[in-house]
Parts: sequence; structure tokens; C-alpha cells
Amino acid sequence: MEEGIGAPPQALMDAMDGYIGEQAAKGVFLDGGGLYGTEDAVNFLVRKGETSRVDGPYAESKEVVGGWAIMQYDTVEEAVAGQQEFAELHAKYWPDCSMVATLRQISDAPPEAADA
Repeated sequence: MEEGIGAPPQALMDAMDGYIGEQAAKGVFLDGGGLYGTEDAVNFLVRKGETSRVDGPYAESKEVVGGWAIMQYDTVEEAVAGQQEFAELHAKYWPDCSMVATLRQISDAPPEAADA
């Protein structure tokens, strides 16, 4: 979502509480939370075998991750429908917010080596 647009309205927070409660009761919502802005973030850059701490926020950054949730669905179709429902809560209760709600699967296996 956009950085610096302020706190979400209470109506969205109340709707999210209800949504999360329903999903938790069904065993779908496993964990989640909101994230503060990037102004206090600590960043490390790994490049060519070297690690360095870098300062932020960055002027070119216009969007940030505002929160996260770990959900467990039986099918991809259910996950997509749940993600759409989550996004629609934002459209309804915070219409001034521009955001992308991204659905990604958690990997159960380590990735293959890049040089394999």
C-alpha cells in the first residue's frame, strides 16, 4: 500500500477484526499482523558476497508492505476467494486507500541451488 497515507479508519479495523475472527474460528487464519512504516526499518544489503547495513527509507519507494497473514486453505480456489474478500474489505471500509493484496504460497521445501 502507499506509504504515509495515515492510519486505517476504525471501520476497517473493526471489519478486519470480524473477518480474522471468522477465519480463525474456521481454522483458516493461522497468524498475522500489521507492520509499521519504513522510517524505522533496518535494512541489510547482500551484494557479491558482502553484507552492509543501508539507511532508508528510500525516495524511490512508493509502496510498502502494510501487514501480513498466514492462512491455510484446502484449495487454491478457496485461497483466491479469501484473498478477494480481504481486498474487498479495504475497498469498502477504506476507499481512499490504494493497495495490492498479494497471495503467495509458503514453500514446504528448500529452493534448489542456483547453480544446480
